[in-house]
Amino acid sequence: MLFSGRDLRRLLIPLIIEQFLAVLVGMIDVVMVAEVGEAAVSGVSLVDAINLLLIQLLAAMATGGAVVAGQLLGCKNTERACHAANQLLLVTTVFSGGIMAFSLLGNKVILGALFGKIEADVMSNARLYFYITSLSFPFLAVYNSCAALYRVMGNSKVSMETSLVMNGLNIAGNALGVYVLRAGVAGVAVPTLISRMAAAAIMLYIIRNEKNIIHVDRRLRLGYEPAMIRKILKIGIPSGMENGMFQFGKIMLQSLVSTMGTTAIAGYAVAGNMATLEYLPGTALGMGMVTVVSQCVGAKEFGQVKYYVKRLVLLNYGILLGIVLVIGLIHKPVIGIYQLSPESAAVAAGLILFHGFAMSVWPLAFLLPHALRAASDVTFTMVISVSSMWVFRIGMAYLLVRVFHASVMGVWIAMSIDWIFRAIVFTGRMLKGKWMRHGSQEQLKKREI
Repeated sequence: MLFSGRDLRRLLIPLIIEQFLAVLVGMIDVVMVAEVGEAAVSGVSLVDAINLLLIQLLAAMATGGAVVAGQLLGCKNTERACHAANQLLLVTTVFSGGIMAFSLLGNKVILGALFGKIEADVMSNARLYFYITSLSFPFLAVYNSCAALYRVMGNSKVSMETSLVMNGLNIAGNALGVYVLRAGVAGVAVPTLISRMAAAAIMLYIIRNEKNIIHVDRRLRLGYEPAMIRKILKIGIPSGMENGMFQFGKIMLQSLVSTMGTTAIAGYAVAGNMATLEYLPGTALGMGMVTVVSQCVGAKEFGQVKYYVKRLVLLNYGILLGIVLVIGLIHKPVIGIYQLSPESAAVAAGLILFHGFAMSVWPLAFLLPHALRAASDVTFTMVISVSSMWVFRIGMAYLLVRVFHASVMGVWIAMSIDWIFRAIVFTGRMLKGKWMRHGSQEQLKKREI
């Protein structure tokens, strides 16, 4: 077997820890931003919705490079895997530079087009925050690319430790900017920029080490290989479109909930925050799935692909069961921390319990696509995911709420239908083995790209 139990633990445990740390840091950030004032909080939250969409696109490009490098590593073509690493760094740097330039030049136009006429102080804070955080996109792209390459080598501890440094700098910088310097939104944005610069510098320095199985050129002479770039984009672009549409759909659903009154908005927001904890293990295991499956596909070990996919899905169910049970037991006192009205608290409690039940199909709906992407079966996953999002998650939600006048629960009923459809289709795709033909293409041979 390509991955022993020790190899899997070495890969997966740091990924799970990294995801939990990211959520914890996000919670701390929210508390600090709230100190700046409502206008600042509103401006930051609006821009964060845009930033998250752009970050998803950058992460998709990193995934594309990781899949290509992982497949080449699986077929023992380490030289070409290193070439893939060089091209990944080139592509993500150029791509993120373009996004940065677009965001800087179109700052006012983008915010105005998306959010229309908002209060002047909110817009002022949003523009400043968007300007500063836009400068961080190339650094975030470098960090994501290097972290993806370390994960594909089976070493996720490096990205976890670097993430810890990055988030630590961010929290310390926020505390300094907000509580000491009283710098307002800049006191929140500048630490984000500095922490991402530091993370990029760390990862770029260590990925150049030639002792790594996969490394980039020490002098950063990346070269230009169109065929390799096309392979990376062939995976990265569909994945980016899928992630982008998913995030855009979430924004649309938030807009729908916003028309249902304060009780629904507050209950939905709190339930959404708690539900994030249930996604974390699956998100981490999905990253690990890319590493494991891409190498197995490169080695043409399709039987091992099925074995590891089954093992990781079952592991997700085991961890998920524990989290759902704990949340089910403690959800009422946790909701009490938010000091909601009795009506909003009841809405949140109902949504949380329903969500825990619906999570019974989540691993099949969202873990299996990672395996398919790692086998280069990206177009199929994109088409199914985007179609299911628009038809079921969004279309059904608007139908239930606007036509049948369902409560906010109707939004998550539609979400669960989306999950069930995905689970059925992706499970069928995995069992039928049609994804194997993508992993059997000639370009995976040692002498090819």
